[in-house]
Amino acid sequence: MAEAPSGSPWGPEYDDRRVHARHAPTTAREPEPPLQGPLHVLSRAAWQTVLLTGVSSLVLGILVLVWPGASLLTAGVLFGLYLVISGVLQLAAAFGTHRTTSLRVLAFVSGALSVLLGLFCFRGPLQSLLLLALWIGIGWLFRGLTQTLAAVHDPAMPARGRQIFLGVLTAVAGIVLIDAPFESVAVLTLVGGIWLVAVGATEIVTALGIRAGARQIPRAL
Repeated sequence: MAEAPSGSPWGPEYDDRRVHARHAPTTAREPEPPLQGPLHVLSRAAWQTVLLTGVSSLVLGILVLVWPGASLLTAGVLFGLYLVISGVLQLAAAFGTHRTTSLRVLAFVSGALSVLLGLFCFRGPLQSLLLLALWIGIGWLFRGLTQTLAAVHDPAMPARGRQIFLGVLTAVAGIVLIDAPFESVAVLTLVGGIWLVAVGATEIVTALGIRAGARQIPRAL
């Protein structure tokens, strides 16, 4: 009487391969290339955003300073252009460096407010010099407070110390423009231009610090 076949219905060769595969030594797989984590990607975007804001601040500050006879409308356009550019870039980076929901919302509100105040600066003819200084000061104050709070509450933020200093400097510039009584467009453009150059130079240095810090963040998070 024929002996019943044992093992797999696909034949003994299949069984031999299965046994060999079970007892064969496992070989380590080649490690997959590390993916860029979201923090790394957003940090790289953050330094580029700060660099663009710094360059625009520096260029517009120089334009304001070399234009001593600027009219109220011209000054409004220049400062409004800065507020719109910085506001748009701040909106783009709102989710890049702020982890908590409250800081993201604050950064988004600050960027949107900056854009809105910049558009108000484009309206002409402007009613008063005080109103223009007030728009610029509020925009700087909100932006400085947002950046300072974000850096204080995020210990892992690249170039954290520089970002805190930049936030404080921007907030102080906003307070100066809100509180100082400007008697002429020339005084406003002089003070505002100096602050733009100072903030822009600090932003460029901060951007380079963020870039160096972003390179030290592990790529796989």
